[in-house]
Amino acid sequence: MAGNACIAFRGVTKTFDGLRVVWPPLELEVARHAFVAFLGPSGCGKTTLMRMVGGLERPSSGAILLEGEPLGPPDRRRGMVFQSYSSFPWLTVEGNVLFGMRYRRDLGPGEKRERCRRYLALVGLADFASAYPNRISGGMRQRVAIARTLAAGPEILLMDEPFGALDAQRREQLQLEMRRIQGEDPKTVIFVTHDVEEAVFLADRVVVFSARPARVVADVDVTRVLGPARTLAVRDGPAFFALRNEILHLLRGLQ
Repeated sequence: MAGNACIAFRGVTKTFDGLRVVWPPLELEVARHAFVAFLGPSGCGKTTLMRMVGGLERPSSGAILLEGEPLGPPDRRRGMVFQSYSSFPWLTVEGNVLFGMRYRRDLGPGEKRERCRRYLALVGLADFASAYPNRISGGMRQRVAIARTLAAGPEILLMDEPFGALDAQRREQLQLEMRRIQGEDPKTVIFVTHDVEEAVFLADRVVVFSARPARVVADVDVTRVLGPARTLAVRDGPAFFALRNEILHLLRGLQ
């Protein structure tokens, strides 16, 4: 196992009802603090793969290792953000974020409130701590979910199309915030998306899967091409468009 690997897939396969193969044996590593996007045709198993990392599914064979140790059931080392907003409507924004720390026995009430304030500020919601979810926009509710997950202190952040239901302006805003957050509080991130532009803009690395049974058809080092900083200027540049088009053409050949 590579010394910098945080997550390692070792001979991982998955079948449903003993018939439907999602992967032949998968070998893949994710470096510590890397932001990795998974792309591929619908139904190839991207979300199932991420759910296995989260402990919500189990491999049919093989193993998924975290820092060299086999993964077990869900724990607070792994935080998940889904496409749905998943806010608790009876709790305020602050209450939602505090709820994410309910199992942190190592933190006192004051420390939890300080973490809550820190992450609300990080996602730009410090002024909305006392608001209820039905009084804020969909994009803001998704930022609440991100703050709640980050405040819980996971080592790994698993994101399943978290911006998929947002309009283009809110989506772009949250993408910029995710890059900023990753710079200020780095996590090991697996990000599932169908949006090639989103993957190229957010990720250090894009892994492209074929149709089921899925195999890795490309593993793109985005940072080598675009550099570590991602701004709207980078997004409008020729290198970005060239890389986006390269991956788009690859995906079209997999349909």
